[in-house]
Amino acid sequence: MRRFVGNCSLITAGSGASRNGLVVTSAISLSTEPPLILACVNRSSSSWGLVKSAGCFGLSSLGAGHRSVAERFSGASGQQGAARFDGLDWVTAVTGAPLLADAVIGFDCSVEEMIDRASHSILIGRIKAIRALPDQGALIYWDGTYHGLQP
Repeated sequence: MRRFVGNCSLITAGSGASRNGLVVTSAISLSTEPPLILACVNRSSSSWGLVKSAGCFGLSSLGAGHRSVAERFSGASGQQGAARFDGLDWVTAVTGAPLLADAVIGFDCSVEEMIDRASHSILIGRIKAIRALPDQGALIYWDGTYHGLQP
């Protein structure tokens, strides 16, 4: 599966010491009316239960310069839980979910539905607010490595 090229995004939920997040490469637009996004989240991840119980989440699409952020939220740097947020700038969205302040685009979402299939949940989020900072390129994941794409 790691040979699929995927855009890197963070899914974040919670506040204070109970914040957590993970990197996903499965985030896509689902519909414009109503505004919905979709991502797949492994149910064994430390963030899955938090997203489910919070009922809301932030989805921050990462830019070309966010490789270290992706490594941090994928667990490669050894940081866990709320420690993954340290030293980065965050904004609190309308729902209370954390969004990376310098993300290419940030979606503040309420959980519309979580559909369990195999090891993952298909997370459908209803977009409540959007933040955008253009011209940052994109961060993709392919074959076990992060690659920055410049605009």
